[in-house]
Amino acid sequence: MIKDITLGQYFPGSSLIHKLDPCMKIILSITYMVMLFSAFNAISLAVAIVFMFVVTLISRIPLKMVLRGIKPILPIIILTSLINAFYVPGDALFKLHVFSFLVVISVQGVELAVFMSVRIMFLIIGTSMLTYTTSPISLTDGLERLLSPLKKVKLPVHELSMMMTIALRFIPTLIEETDKIISAQKARGADFESGNIIRRMKALLPILIPLFVSAFRRAEELALAMDCRCYKGGEGRTRMKQLQLARRDYLSATVMAFVLAGVICINIFVPKLYGSSLF
Repeated sequence: MIKDITLGQYFPGSSLIHKLDPCMKIILSITYMVMLFSAFNAISLAVAIVFMFVVTLISRIPLKMVLRGIKPILPIIILTSLINAFYVPGDALFKLHVFSFLVVISVQGVELAVFMSVRIMFLIIGTSMLTYTTSPISLTDGLERLLSPLKKVKLPVHELSMMMTIALRFIPTLIEETDKIISAQKARGADFESGNIIRRMKALLPILIPLFVSAFRRAEELALAMDCRCYKGGEGRTRMKQLQLARRDYLSATVMAFVLAGVICINIFVPKLYGSSLF
């Protein structure tokens, strides 16, 4: 399960998605989130799904890797589906007798459960695509440029961007470190799978303590390396590569705007033609 967490990983490439300006990719990622939450029926959600599949093909990120990132959030997806299936009223699909209670699962509940599950999955895929195709340095520069207006209110924009990017960058490193610690503890006879919940929580202590020690050690080494290179923050700092929007960035923004407008139009006109049902 730990190896399936792909958040924060960067896959170098030369695709059109990789070449986009990091600021534009951040804006497009936020716009895609808005698109997903703007989709209120199956047709508009299908448009958002097809759009993400096209982006994945263009980026040349392996589909297996993209889908693997969904595995760690499956418990959340299942829990969300169950809540929607059992608590949304409507036309009864079937009934269950649990002890002395009658549980009714409605057609509308099942539709909403499927709808919300798909929405959460593609929300994760859309946000992960940003880190898959953007290096940590480019991501820092893009965040700093987008947040640059906040410098007028004396906010340390460069430092905030650097902290966010470093935190994102160290997620794969900490995951790899956790996997090594678990393997080492299992080789020493540790058992993490048997017993009740309290016993399993106690069994995590031999993992958490070395992990925290390793994290603090890495943070100290990083701070020392930055200090040795005379890093003093963003004041007076220059960049080797200046960010500049190109024709492909404007073209990508135009395509995203048309797709978002299409989703909104589908939400407006489709319910009038076919009713208010999700499907």
